[in-house]
Amino acid sequence: MNIPQLRMESTFARIGIETQSARLEIQQPQAYMSIEQPKAEMMVDRRPSKLTIDQSRAFADANLKSVFRMTEENAQAGYQAAMNAIATMAQEGDELMMIEHGFSALRSQAERNSLPPQADFNIGWIPSHNSVKINYDPGDLNIRWNTQPVKIDVRPNKPIIDYYPGKTDIYLQQKNSLRIDFEA
Repeated sequence: MNIPQLRMESTFARIGIETQSARLEIQQPQAYMSIEQPKAEMMVDRRPSKLTIDQSRAFADANLKSVFRMTEENAQAGYQAAMNAIATMAQEGDELMMIEHGFSALRSQAERNSLPPQADFNIGWIPSHNSVKINYDPGDLNIRWNTQPVKIDVRPNKPIIDYYPGKTDIYLQQKNSLRIDFEA
């Protein structure tokens, strides 16, 4: 026996999709920047240091004196020697006046005047202690600054943005179909 048969063949529809991606381009130009630093001004007030050395006493101790000082000291020494000589003559005259009292003035005067006075001897070129006077004034130093502010100029640039939107195309790639066969 023959059984009727029904045959069906179908194809599904297919959709095709084509896409083009969106594109975003961003460019950021560099900002214009200018920096200027004016020079600072420096003012210096200075009083110089001063060193004074007085060695006149040391030179005098070593007998290295000025002509005026030597003249003055020699004049003083001559005056003193003259006064001592007058005093000695007056004393000897007084001694001779007292000869009647039994005093042997001639003999004592002869002994005194025959012997030269004993000279003092010492090293003469070494200055005495603390004969050089040193004075030091360190002076002053005052520094002042006049600073200037920094000048900064910044001009930013806007970004350049390019946007290309995406695109999607949808289409029917394959149509659907249905085929039916019947056999009896």
